[in-house]
Amino acid sequence: MTAPRVLVLRALGLGDLLAGVPALRALRRGFPDHEVVLAAPAELAPVALESGAVDRLLPASAAGRAVPSTLDWTGPPPDLAVDLHGNGPPSHRLLQTLRPARLFAFAHPDTPEIEGPPWRRDEHERDRWCRLLRYYGLDADPADLRLPRPGAPSPAPGAVVLHPGAGAPARCWPVERYATVAAALRTRGLRVVATGGPGEDDLVARLAKEARLPDTDVFSGGLPFPRLSALVAGARAVVSGDTGIAHLAVAHATPTVTLFGPVPPRHWGPPPHPGHIALWHGPEGDPHARRPDPALLRVTPDEVLDALHRLPAPEEPAP
Repeated sequence: MTAPRVLVLRALGLGDLLAGVPALRALRRGFPDHEVVLAAPAELAPVALESGAVDRLLPASAAGRAVPSTLDWTGPPPDLAVDLHGNGPPSHRLLQTLRPARLFAFAHPDTPEIEGPPWRRDEHERDRWCRLLRYYGLDADPADLRLPRPGAPSPAPGAVVLHPGAGAPARCWPVERYATVAAALRTRGLRVVATGGPGEDDLVARLAKEARLPDTDVFSGGLPFPRLSALVAGARAVVSGDTGIAHLAVAHATPTVTLFGPVPPRHWGPPPHPGHIALWHGPEGDPHARRPDPALLRVTPDEVLDALHRLPAPEEPAP
């Protein structure tokens, strides 16, 4: 007999998935006898499975942060569909086409048939999706975001990881400032490595050249997730903008310095902890702008270096 199925839509990026892990785990606990299927980009399958909350990934994506036009769902309708993608109605209607027995989603005036909680704009992403599931009676804890320690060793244990890229130009701190930070750290005797995702090779190459990093300390091209996870988990600290690698570092309890702008840390920042420092000057800006946000540009290399100096040492791995 086929197990009942829960379909969760979150066809977004790495940081989005990691911010959704507490909600996914709440669903796993709430429906232990169901197969939990996550509709998300295919490259996120290792992350989803690592969370322990997902049984299978259904490849689904669209340009930007748009809702996919269709889902390649087969078999009977889902017993439950959960919209963790957005506030609809496009994501609501996509899931409704599958005729699920139940649909969990935020309320929207254009889909009045869905009785869900109200959407709140000024809410942290982790809190938002946990609140949605609590409305439907599930126990959801926004702090339940840690990933297990990677089995593979780090390719650069104890290094400070600098990640100059982000999903939008508005969130990219200038690469020459990263190079200034790298040079200062190396004069202190610290190993510094640069990472970048797919399509960010030129950015990483510029950082490596300006900071005079050896080839062994340059990880471009988008590392496979197991290798990236091991690198981050074994790092001394991660310095980046508001992007996926910052969420991955938090999931591994690796100290972080995250540079915010145009979106404030109260929406996407790390949980309060001395090991996670969010630098933010405000005001809020346009997350779709084609150049670095003015709030982000107010962050200086000296601030980043001071924040790194204040970070505690990474947690020791569990025996």
